[in-house]
Amino acid sequence: MQEPRLIRFGLHALGATGLARVLAPAFRGLGAIFMLHHIEPGADGTAAFAPNAGLEITPEFLDAAIGHVRARGYDIVSLDEAVRRVAAGGSGRPFAVFTIDDGYRDNAEFALPVFRKHDCPFTIFVCTGLIDGTLEMWWRVLEEAIAGADEVTATLDDGTVTLPARDAAEKRAAFARLYWPVRHMEEHAQRDWIRAFAGARGIDIGERCRAVAMSWEEVAEIARDPLCTIGAHTVNHFALAKLSREEAGAEVMRSAERLEAATGERPRLFAYPYGDEGSAGERDFALLEELGFEAAVTTRKGVVGRGDARRLTALPRVSLNGLYQDLVSLDALMSGVPFAAWNAARTLKGLGRGRAAASTR
Repeated sequence: MQEPRLIRFGLHALGATGLARVLAPAFRGLGAIFMLHHIEPGADGTAAFAPNAGLEITPEFLDAAIGHVRARGYDIVSLDEAVRRVAAGGSGRPFAVFTIDDGYRDNAEFALPVFRKHDCPFTIFVCTGLIDGTLEMWWRVLEEAIAGADEVTATLDDGTVTLPARDAAEKRAAFARLYWPVRHMEEHAQRDWIRAFAGARGIDIGERCRAVAMSWEEVAEIARDPLCTIGAHTVNHFALAKLSREEAGAEVMRSAERLEAATGERPRLFAYPYGDEGSAGERDFALLEELGFEAAVTTRKGVVGRGDARRLTALPRVSLNGLYQDLVSLDALMSGVPFAAWNAARTLKGLGRGRAAASTR
């Protein structure tokens, strides 16, 4: 839990001092594409064991965030309109876009009324396997298994581990020990692993999926709302970069076709599952262009700048993270300053490694 505290401290320092607002004109770019997943009551990030809390915000925070963004002088627009502005070179007031990944029922139940209250356009990137009830949400299953156990035994590539899980601290440590090895598995091996892990504990993965997903009827209904745009998000929530080009293309196109059949409209927009540098790369950005998508969003952290017009299928986003649900942190993120600092630190780190390598030649 140390890292979230440090990030929160840094964001608060930047926002509370007013430095974020002073520096924003230089660093905020053309605008921000916000990323959400779950919007539900009680998701305030304070539970003792909630390793996926970063994916959850409350409807109250969404309500406050929309009002705050408008009060800061941003045009809240659809993703289509934002893409048009970026492609045209950007001018006028900064824009803000709200996007939601996966297609959970809480999007329709709790988020939609907030968006309607503010007349706020939004995009939902629907993973069709979630709606079909076939998506193996390994990150949720892993959390549930650890939450209900005093000890967890699992076999990973580096052997079998037995982890204590008697209290919240031990549960957090157990989740951290298992999450990244599972996340980094080959995609099909990962799903084989979670099926075996869940089966050994009597967890019905399909039931868990159906319990949180919108139905196809709900997807069709929300798609008819003039504020909502439906985008594609693959069938199985696989990291495209870990698939062959052929399978990656099939994941994209099958999801688009399924959504077209359900809503009557072919998706023009796409979100990469996971969306980080290890999950979507240059091959995938080019693939989405070849498949006819107008734009695609990653989870690479950042505001949108003029340079993003060169690759509209690799747009960055700003996470509305459930661990930082306050308007001071939101101000800091909207300014673009944290991302500029992050990128500068990464560049310096890379240069340092390069100099060290050169000195050993």
